[in-house]
Amino acid sequence: MLKAVRTDGAPQPVGPYSQAIVAGELVFCSGQIGLDPLTGKLTGSTAGGQARQCLANLEAVLAAAGSSLSEVVKTTVFLVDMADFGEVNEVYAASFPSLPPARSAVAVAALPLGARVEIEAVARRSRR
Repeated sequence: MLKAVRTDGAPQPVGPYSQAIVAGELVFCSGQIGLDPLTGKLTGSTAGGQARQCLANLEAVLAAAGSSLSEVVKTTVFLVDMADFGEVNEVYAASFPSLPPARSAVAVAALPLGARVEIEAVARRSRR
């Protein structure tokens, strides 16, 4: 059975997609850009600042799905400029201090709303 996840703790979808889908014990999170869920505006002009908000958004979506960042098994990081990789990597590492998930990082031509970074994740649901 599939279940859509929705939380006000992350930006609302602006198209025909869910913030995440729970499929059994896995949570598939849509990509998050650095939008503040309260203002709907990008947080900061740097990739690092935006990455921090991306991860906060993912954390809120995962919590709504019964999971957490510590349960993430795979991420994909999309960067408009690979020169931002080091800055984003620093922020990313702070969110996954003990067991970093598998990850891909790719350069893209552009992201919605002029964002510099987008991060998506797959996680397992937390054991209770």
